[in-house]
Amino acid sequence: MSTSKQLLSIFALGGINEIGKNMYVVQYQDDIIIIDCGAKFPDETLLGIDLIIPDITYLLENKEKIKALIVTHGHEDHIGGIPYLLKKLNVPVYATRFTLGLIELKLKEHKLLRETDLIEIHADSALHLGQIDINFFRTNHSIPDCLGIVLATPEGNVVHTGDFKFDLTPVNNQFADIHKMAEIGSKGVLVLISESTNAERPGLTPSEQLVGHHIEEAFLHAERKIIISTFASNVNRIQQIVHATISANRKLALLGRSMVNVVDVAIERGYLFVPEDLLIDAREVKYLPPEEVVVLCTGSQGEPLAALARLANGNHREVKVLPDDTVILAASPIPGNEKGVSRIVDNLFQLGAKVIYGSSSHTGMHVSGHGHQEDLKLMLTFMKPKFFIPIHGEFRMLHQHRLLAESVGVQKGHTFIMKNGDVVDIENSKARQTRKVPAGDTYVDGIGIGEVEGIVLRDRKQLSEDGMLVIVLTLNKVDGAFISEPDTISRGFVYAKDFEELLNKVNVLTKEIVIELQEDSRQQIHVLRREIKRTVGQYLFTQTKRKPMILPIIIEI
Repeated sequence: MSTSKQLLSIFALGGINEIGKNMYVVQYQDDIIIIDCGAKFPDETLLGIDLIIPDITYLLENKEKIKALIVTHGHEDHIGGIPYLLKKLNVPVYATRFTLGLIELKLKEHKLLRETDLIEIHADSALHLGQIDINFFRTNHSIPDCLGIVLATPEGNVVHTGDFKFDLTPVNNQFADIHKMAEIGSKGVLVLISESTNAERPGLTPSEQLVGHHIEEAFLHAERKIIISTFASNVNRIQQIVHATISANRKLALLGRSMVNVVDVAIERGYLFVPEDLLIDAREVKYLPPEEVVVLCTGSQGEPLAALARLANGNHREVKVLPDDTVILAASPIPGNEKGVSRIVDNLFQLGAKVIYGSSSHTGMHVSGHGHQEDLKLMLTFMKPKFFIPIHGEFRMLHQHRLLAESVGVQKGHTFIMKNGDVVDIENSKARQTRKVPAGDTYVDGIGIGEVEGIVLRDRKQLSEDGMLVIVLTLNKVDGAFISEPDTISRGFVYAKDFEELLNKVNVLTKEIVIELQEDSRQQIHVLRREIKRTVGQYLFTQTKRKPMILPIIIEI
């Protein structure tokens, strides 16, 4: 993509028309600023895939123009892709103190910490990168140290809100910079880029303080052991769980690697205050009276390998769920996770536990960290943008956010509903959306990054649905005659003992193909494999209406 002399370009490589793997790019002439670099977890259709990160082809093609990666906050969908980006582009990373702590954990794991330039910023920081001046403002969210970003370009000011809500009574006393937001708006905002996660929900998002009262009440009424699960990154909620544990005169044990890591970072950097004698090792839980213990764990989204799932299945080594224990899910299921959460709740009930779960309005155990409609309208009213780009949401959310923007004064036609890779170009205060840059998903599979293409996933899907059939042939290298009879092995297709006749017929067909190709003098290995796959595949489909993967293995002796 070439840019003309005074062109301001804005686009996303991830985070539009989806919730996850956020990555946004603001480019003025030859200066590129990247905002966030997240990841998202695969659904059940992406067999064997560990993580999905943004496609950074455009950034690799323009790496000499990149001035910085600026991170708005420390959630996985905003920092999860950073190690994979830094393996290919060693750019300086700017983030707040707590966010840097979480990024450092990831970089240590990937052995990148020493090579990376990490720069701490805060709400009053000011950066000058190329022709772009950058300032910040504090926002409220479900994790500490969240920032909105103001990028002052010669074309005009671009504001990225990050994830936010307006919480007037934040647990950590990190109040949103409301006066600063109004001041930014009064100076003129050319483009506002704002999140849309809760654009369909009316009203204002409730304060996190409400959750603390409900947790404390539940703790005081619990008769035996308490197990509570929430997002490890929600440090404000963890702080309220600590207060409730103290009020109930109990000890607190942590389960789950991410929970332990985040709590360690939060305590070390002064974002979480826990009395020294409150925390106990998980191995001590079984030796204490159940009415004196709280277990804080990961797994509120039904993740099968997380601590809560192992507790619900009864296979956690240190802690057991016993009848009349109280289990609290202090989180709402993210869309797509409902089945996993329901399975865990069912298992907990079978173990005899008292389970507090369900929608946040019903239990009072969760409030969102994302702004509802009135929060979004308030941000739009503060900023008064000329152009508006809704992000961080599925299409219906983006469209709803556009309607909200128009209801508070954004001119019709000045909102851009985009897809990842769509570019908004602004020149002389005129905006157009006419072109694209490469964008999409990059799959992380073990240590491989971007190596799993569609054909590999197609093969995995076929194996998972119809299994495979291996046909082993041992032939004479000189004349192509059989040294031993064909041998057919079924894996995930049919049970061999119940389908002997079918597999014997496959062996007969295979033998006929070899003899036929011998007579035609066409017994080349690749031709033989192709004909066996075609003929046997057709026969199996007529008999079983299934299409297993067929692997002919031809051994020449």
